[in-house]
Amino acid sequence: MRRILLTYILLSVLGLLTVQAQRNLNTLDNRDRYGNQVDPSTQPDSLDTNTDVQSIPPKLYMWRISETLGNRTIVPADTANLNFQNTNLVDGMTGQYNFLGNLGSPRLSRIFFDREDNEPTIFMAPFSSFYFRPDQMFFTNSNVPYTNLTYYKAGNKINGEERFKSYFSVNANKRLAFGFNIDYLYGRGYYANQSTSYFNAGIFGSYIGERYQLQAVYNNFFMKMNENGGITNDGYITRPDTLAEGKKEYESTTIPVNLEQTSNRNKDFYVYLTQRYRLGFTRRVLKEEAAQNNIQQSFASPNAATQIRKPSAIADSLSTIGLSADSLSTDSLMQANNLRLDSLNNSSSLPEDTNFIEEFVPVTSFIHTIKVERSRHHFRSIEAANENANYNKFGVSRDSTTAFSVKNVFGIALLEGFNKYAKAGLTAYISHKYSRYDLMNKDSITVDRFTEQEIFVGGELAKRQGKTLHYSVDGEIGIMDKALGQFRVNGNMDLNFRLWKDTVNLIVRGFVKNTLPSFYMRHYHSNLFIWDNGNMEKEFRTRVEGELNIGRWGTNLRAGVENIKNYTYFNQSAMPTQHSGNIQVLSATLKQNFRAGIFHLDNEVVWQKSSNETVLPLPQISLYSNLYILTTMAKKVLTVQLGADVRYFTKYHAPAYTPAIQQFHLQPDNDQVEIGGYPIVNIYANIHLKRTRLFAMYSHANQGMGTRNAFLVPHYPINPSLLRLGVSWNFYD
Repeated sequence: MRRILLTYILLSVLGLLTVQAQRNLNTLDNRDRYGNQVDPSTQPDSLDTNTDVQSIPPKLYMWRISETLGNRTIVPADTANLNFQNTNLVDGMTGQYNFLGNLGSPRLSRIFFDREDNEPTIFMAPFSSFYFRPDQMFFTNSNVPYTNLTYYKAGNKINGEERFKSYFSVNANKRLAFGFNIDYLYGRGYYANQSTSYFNAGIFGSYIGERYQLQAVYNNFFMKMNENGGITNDGYITRPDTLAEGKKEYESTTIPVNLEQTSNRNKDFYVYLTQRYRLGFTRRVLKEEAAQNNIQQSFASPNAATQIRKPSAIADSLSTIGLSADSLSTDSLMQANNLRLDSLNNSSSLPEDTNFIEEFVPVTSFIHTIKVERSRHHFRSIEAANENANYNKFGVSRDSTTAFSVKNVFGIALLEGFNKYAKAGLTAYISHKYSRYDLMNKDSITVDRFTEQEIFVGGELAKRQGKTLHYSVDGEIGIMDKALGQFRVNGNMDLNFRLWKDTVNLIVRGFVKNTLPSFYMRHYHSNLFIWDNGNMEKEFRTRVEGELNIGRWGTNLRAGVENIKNYTYFNQSAMPTQHSGNIQVLSATLKQNFRAGIFHLDNEVVWQKSSNETVLPLPQISLYSNLYILTTMAKKVLTVQLGADVRYFTKYHAPAYTPAIQQFHLQPDNDQVEIGGYPIVNIYANIHLKRTRLFAMYSHANQGMGTRNAFLVPHYPINPSLLRLGVSWNFYD
C-alpha cells in the first residue's frame, strides 16, 4: 500500500509540472549538442511569445583555486540536471565508496587511485562527503546576484534524513565579489544509535584586478555522530528467518547493535587567503586578441591533464550563459566559455566600433598564500569495564586531541605568453608550515604537546595555452626539520588531435613521492588506543597513468600502475603499521555511454589488482550501469530523465571500521567476512524545469532479494528501501 501511495504522489507531481510547463512561455529551442535543457535564466520570462521583455541576461562563471599557489581553473556552473538524483549519495555518483549506511557517515573509496591523502587529519579524511578543502571551494563572478538553494529528504521524522544547502554570491563591481555558503545535514539513522548532525557555514570573497588579485575563504565545520559499532549478528540481514523467533523479518531499528552512549565529534575551521601582484606592460592590440589574452592570463587552462570533465558538463556550463554549444567544436567549447564569461572583467568601456584597445600584459607575479586551520576530535563512550584501557579502566572514555597549523607560501612566477618566446610559465616558491598537536597524557589530566616545522622549496614549469599540447611539471623538496628528505614531483601532459569529426584527448600523468606518514599515524594517545611510532620510514610511491577520451563515442579509458614501498595502514588491531616491502596496484577503468534516440545506457567498469591482498585488499571488479530515458516535454521546456541504475563489486575482505579512532582498518583475524557480490538498484525520476531541478528516487529497490548481503562495511548494513526526494533552485536576481 505504501509503495502504491508513493507512486501516486510521484505521478501527481509529474502531472502538475507538465501542466505548469505547458503555459505559454518563451520557447526558444536553446539546447546543447547532447540534448540537455538549457537553463532559461539566460532568457527573459514572457507570457506572450510576441512580447519582447527587456532584462539583463544573467552571466556568471565559477572557478576553483590550487591550494599551494592559488592558480585559478574555471569549472562549469552547478546547473547540470543529468543524474541530479545521485548528488547526495554518500557512496558517490557511481557508488565507488564504502560507508556505514547513514547519511554523512565515514566513507572510503574502493577505487585505490581515487583515494586522497589524510588531510587535514586522519579524523576528517573519512568525511569527504561533507568536509571540503579550500581547493574544492567554488568562487563566482556574475553580473547579477546568484543564489542556489538545495534540499534533500528521505524517510520520515523518526529515522529519515535531511540536508539543506545554500550558496550565495554577489558582485560589488566587475572585480570584487563575495558570498557565503551553508550546509546542514541531519541523518536520524535506520539502525539504532547511528544518527549524524553536521553543520558548516562559510564566507568567501575575491578581487580580480589587472595587477592585484585576492581570494579568501573561511569555513567552520561542526560534526556530531553517534556510533553503534555495527549490528551484533549479520544474520538479521542475510538470514532473518533463522533469528526471528517466529517472525520472518526484523525492523531495522529493532536489530541489536554493539554500542550505546558512544559518539564522536569533530570541529574544524580554516581561514585561507591567496593574493598576488602582477608586474607587466601595456600594448595596443585588437579587441578580439585582447579578450583571448585576458582569458589565458586569468586562468590556468582547464585541460584534461589537470581536470577531466564530461563534454556534457562543459556544454551545460555553456548553456548557463546562453552560448550555443551546437555551434562550437569540442576542442573550443571551454575556450568559448572563457571568452564569453571573462568579459565581465573587461575594464574597457570604448565604443563598439573601436578596433584597438590598450591591453595590460602581465610578466611577473609575486604570490603569497596563507592557511590557518584548527581541527579538534572528541570520542565519548560508556561501556563495560576494560582492564586494557590506558587511563580509565571503569569503561568511560573521554578522548580528545587538537591539531593547529599555520602555513605560508611565497612565490614568484614568470608568466607564460607575455611574448612569442615565452612558451611556458615558470614558478618558484618556498613554503613554511608550523604544526602543533595536543594529545592526552596517560594520567588523563595533563597534555602532551608536539610541534613540527616544515620548510619546502618548489617550482613549476607549465604550458597551459594553446589547443594541441599542454603540460605541467611541479615539485618540492623539504629542507628543514620533519620535511628534510621528503619530496614530491608531479607531471601532467595532454595532447589533443582531430580524429574524423571529433577531437581525441590523450593524457599522461604521474608522480613520485617520498613522504613521511601523517602525524596521527605516528602519534596518538587515548583511553583505548595509544601509539608513538617515531621510527616510521617515509613512504615511497610512484605512479604512471594514461587516459584516452573520445567525446563523440562517449568513451573514456584510463589505466595505470602504482608502486608503494613502506605502505602505511591500520592493521587487524586498528593500529598503524608499515609494510616494508613493495606493493603494486594495477588499475584500468572504462567508461562507455550508448545512446539510441531517447534511450541511454551509461556504463563504468573498474578493474584493479593488488599484489598483496592481505595488506591492501581491493575488489577486482566494480561496476556502475545507468539505463534511462531522456526526453523533453511541454514545448521542450521540461526535461525528464526516467531510469534505474545498479552498483556492484566483486567479493573481497573489505576494511572494517573502529569507532574509537573513526578509521577503516584490516578485518580482525577472528572475524573475517566477505563484502560484495550484491547489486544495489535505484529507481528514479529526474526533472529539470527552468531554474528548478528535482528528483524522486526509490533507493535499494531490490532489498531482500538474492543473497541479501547488503553490506558495504563489515557488520554495517546499508539502509533499507526508502524514497528519496530532492529539489534545487537557482536564482539570478
